[in-house]
Amino acid sequence: MTVFNPADGSTPDGVSAQGVPADAMRRLAELQPGKPGSIFTSDLSVNEFLLVREAGFRPIGLVLGSSIYHVGIQLGRWGKNQELTTLSQAMYHARELAMTRMEAEAAQLGADGIVGVRLSVEAREFGSDIAEFIAVGTAVKADQPAPGAGGGSWRNIKGQPFTSDLSGQDFWTLIRAGYAPLGMVMGTCVYHIAHQKMGQMFSNIGKNVEIEQFTQALYDARELAMARMQHEAEELRAEGVVGVQLNAHNHRWGGHTTEFFAIGTAVRPLREDHVIERPTMVLSLDG
Repeated sequence: MTVFNPADGSTPDGVSAQGVPADAMRRLAELQPGKPGSIFTSDLSVNEFLLVREAGFRPIGLVLGSSIYHVGIQLGRWGKNQELTTLSQAMYHARELAMTRMEAEAAQLGADGIVGVRLSVEAREFGSDIAEFIAVGTAVKADQPAPGAGGGSWRNIKGQPFTSDLSGQDFWTLIRAGYAPLGMVMGTCVYHIAHQKMGQMFSNIGKNVEIEQFTQALYDARELAMARMQHEAEELRAEGVVGVQLNAHNHRWGGHTTEFFAIGTAVRPLREDHVIERPTMVLSLDG
């Protein structure tokens, strides 16, 4: 049975229930957001910081989550197009661990959300099948309750701080237009693209021709990633997903195995009328 330390929520080995080191929890506790003389930390640029404040949110601390993950072995028939489910699950779970730990740090600060989130994967020298998954963002606290439905809370339906990978400028525009972020949603698919048969390779020499099995494989893999991201948004009861990015990563698997990763910010309406700020003309005095 795991025993928890009520002082900082950690286990005897110095790790919290969410996998956050006790030292991190103590650092966050020392920030004491909202108290006179307390400081905040943030990775927002100056412009982003000012726009987040203008949108009615106060940065209270830099939060992060990390997971060093060993990706298991995947067996399959390499002569056919197929998803490598073991690898797909590994890439998803590792990112989810990093995100959950970042959210736990934000909750420790009493944050309403996390803005400017960056989610990255970095190869480490511990081995060719080991990588570190990192989530970093700035925890924020709202000056006012959220308008409209939701009981005035800016948190999502799971009671967690919202997460958003939008820039400070886009976040300001979203709030001013009457929308709020619910959370970052993602979908991943690691897919093996079958090699061409020898006869196909020779028959295509000197011709302009579509390689249909490659086209279909990449199409299928992207669709799987997009569908999984959409399913996460539906679970949050989002109206839509903005800022979607669909990226392909080979990592260290070789040319015929690729990860397709879809990520975006799920949003909900704060009010029925969505007023878009009119652009302001700026006259440059340079030159």
